[in-house]
Amino acid sequence: MLLIDKYAYFNGLRNVHPVEKITLSLCLLLFILIAKAPLVSLFAFIVLSTFIVVVARIPLSYYMKLLAIPMFFLFSGIVTILISFTDGQTFNSDVIWSTHIGDWQIFISKESLNRSVNLVFMVLSSVSCLYFLILTTPLTAILQVLRKLKLPPLFIELITLTYRFIFVFLEESVTIYQSQSSRLGYITIRQGMKSLGLLISVLFLKVFERTKQLTIAMNSRGYEEEILFFDQSYRYSSVNWFTIAIIFAGMMIIYVQFGGIL
Repeated sequence: MLLIDKYAYFNGLRNVHPVEKITLSLCLLLFILIAKAPLVSLFAFIVLSTFIVVVARIPLSYYMKLLAIPMFFLFSGIVTILISFTDGQTFNSDVIWSTHIGDWQIFISKESLNRSVNLVFMVLSSVSCLYFLILTTPLTAILQVLRKLKLPPLFIELITLTYRFIFVFLEESVTIYQSQSSRLGYITIRQGMKSLGLLISVLFLKVFERTKQLTIAMNSRGYEEEILFFDQSYRYSSVNWFTIAIIFAGMMIIYVQFGGIL
């Protein structure tokens, strides 16, 4: 079991109704993307991170590791937004830092800095919305909500099977990698590339074989073009809905009062 999946089943918010958690995370995400205000994004990130670490009791170190994954790609790409180049001299009062390399001028303007900071806050808050949902809500509970929303059964089944085969991929890849490593399959870079290619090709063959076995197992159990699910019972909480309303009210106040302030 993936650690992220384990926390989804064992956390301080596991008994909260999934509709409440989905409403909070998705509505906050929508508000963040529409508002595009740094303080709103920062407020949402702080609130959701507090829920994840303090209320749901997800270890802070693990949460920071999860945040480091998208932040690596963000900061590697934000350089192109932050730093500007020109082949001449720029006389702009908006420039806050500049240097010259030969005939080229490299500079950072106030506008690019504001845009970069805004993007960082927006990505952090958006990712925290996603992590809040997947770290506190099992996939079975999310699918239960999707079924109540009358989404097509085929769409829900595709999500279920895709989620199931994530674990199949991981299990088979770890087994093949350990077998290759025990035979010095990654002792050199060239040998490692060859072993990696073999791992990928064998992995797909293994997954197709497991797919065939799963189809046979489902048909032998009376599968009739629709997967039956057991729905867990949850209870709505007026306190939770009031908390959600307070959070949105706070975000609205921040947006109205300080929406354009970095």
